[in-house]
Amino acid sequence: MSKRQLSQFVLLRPQLPRACRRPLRRSFTADANRTNSRRWASWATIAGISLSGLAYAMTCQNPVRLDARSLAELDERTKREKGVHEDSPMRLRMEKFIREQQKEIVFELEKLDGKSFREDNWTREKGGGGTSCVLQEGNVFEKGGVNISVVYGTLSKPAIAKMRANHKNLAEVDELDFYALGLSMVLHPRNPMAPTVHLNYRYFETMRPDGTSQAWWFGGGSDLTPSYLFDEDAVHFHKSLKEACDKHNKDYYPRFKKWCDEYFCNTHRGESRGVGGIFFDDLDETVTDADNSFAFIQDCLKSFLPSYLPIMERRKDMPFTEKEKEWQQVRRGRYVEFNLVHDRGTAFGLNVPGSRVESILMSLPLTASWRYMYEPEPRSREQRLVEVLKNPKEWV
Repeated sequence: MSKRQLSQFVLLRPQLPRACRRPLRRSFTADANRTNSRRWASWATIAGISLSGLAYAMTCQNPVRLDARSLAELDERTKREKGVHEDSPMRLRMEKFIREQQKEIVFELEKLDGKSFREDNWTREKGGGGTSCVLQEGNVFEKGGVNISVVYGTLSKPAIAKMRANHKNLAEVDELDFYALGLSMVLHPRNPMAPTVHLNYRYFETMRPDGTSQAWWFGGGSDLTPSYLFDEDAVHFHKSLKEACDKHNKDYYPRFKKWCDEYFCNTHRGESRGVGGIFFDDLDETVTDADNSFAFIQDCLKSFLPSYLPIMERRKDMPFTEKEKEWQQVRRGRYVEFNLVHDRGTAFGLNVPGSRVESILMSLPLTASWRYMYEPEPRSREQRLVEVLKNPKEWV
């Protein structure tokens, strides 16, 4: 109880009559018992009035302002004491879901590779933290990571103004507390015939001073980056994503597929990073409500393992030459270029105070190369891949 609340409680507390202030003595007469009963009744009435006065005083206070760190502590206490259920805040429901998916994905990838991921749990001083699961120099994957990041922070006025370009419902204030959550995954296989894959699903929320949600949106997607193109792999991958999208809106797949082709593009080279997939951002109440958005995210994320594992089973043990391995290194170099030059998620993460750099740069391959003026031979498999990257195809 604050000093102000205590002082109001004292002012509102009814004063006892002087006759009632005498110390109570135990008596065994009938008259005395009746007198004591009346006294206890008076005390009960006074206690009720006093509690009512305290409640009134507390409700007259200004709402408590929760900063990002206080909200993080409140969320942790809520998860411990009450658990997470359908009526919980969306940020806690989303976090619970992606933690479950992280465990399932890591379990299946370890079965495929035969080696275990290293798991690191970390915290942010200002609220949040995450779990990084990284596999390096495995049997199937040269490097891979499945990471969760939770950030509680405060947006500056310039950052708010920039975000308002896409979110007019953001409050026009000097600063705004926010919550950001994401599951990010990148897998770089050893075999150049097996494609790299990227996945990210995220939730962003801004908060009012009392900690309730002010604005929210979802984002995410998944995309495939082969060094050697097998059309059936691209078709299977896109078909899996289209099926997940079509459960919710028939317009989602063509819209988000186009968005993916445009976003994952090395514009300085005039080519896409890979054969695409889906990508979307700013999925908010102008598109659909929070529960339907969350259901869409769930179906998309659950579609990953069926979309990728069959491809890896076909490609992980294929024979390859040293020259084909060199081409994989060149393509990985293009992958690095996009992540460090164009990717908004990487830039955002590196610019958040207290961010975990190792987790953000987990997406980079273990090895890559840049060869001066390197061009694939005409009519080669390498050349066909480049042609598709310069002119994205419709796979389904």
